[in-house]
Amino acid sequence: MDELSRPPTILMADDDTEDCLLVRDALVLAAAPHDLRTVTDGVELLDYLNRRGKYDDRRRSPCPDLILLDLNMPRKDGREALAELKADRRWRQIPVVVLTTSTSDDDISFCYRSGASSYIAKPSTYQAWTELVRTLNKYWFELARLPR
Repeated sequence: MDELSRPPTILMADDDTEDCLLVRDALVLAAAPHDLRTVTDGVELLDYLNRRGKYDDRRRSPCPDLILLDLNMPRKDGREALAELKADRRWRQIPVVVLTTSTSDDDISFCYRSGASSYIAKPSTYQAWTELVRTLNKYWFELARLPR
């Protein structure tokens, strides 16, 4: 499958496996063509982007079209990872949607200053998760134009 015909790759950095499964299920329910990849912390996120370790194969670790980023993760949290990936010109063009439990004004301000494309508080119900994923899919992959 060539680069333009492949489904969009979404890279979700979140240590909560239940939240990752909710996003995966919601994408299926929305009938959204997707290639969801998950990592559990900021170290793995940067390893994935830089093709280090188990992510060194380009075919098994395609460049993401969108990153969903939790802030509260072990080893390297989302704040550190966001600042690091947006400081690297290779990754600046990838939209990053911060998807987290934090509603702190300080976190929101920091993320936008650091280059986040959007900041969303995690929903509390399955129905809200489904609607959120449907909305994200429609916006990022149907309305917005992204570089490939």
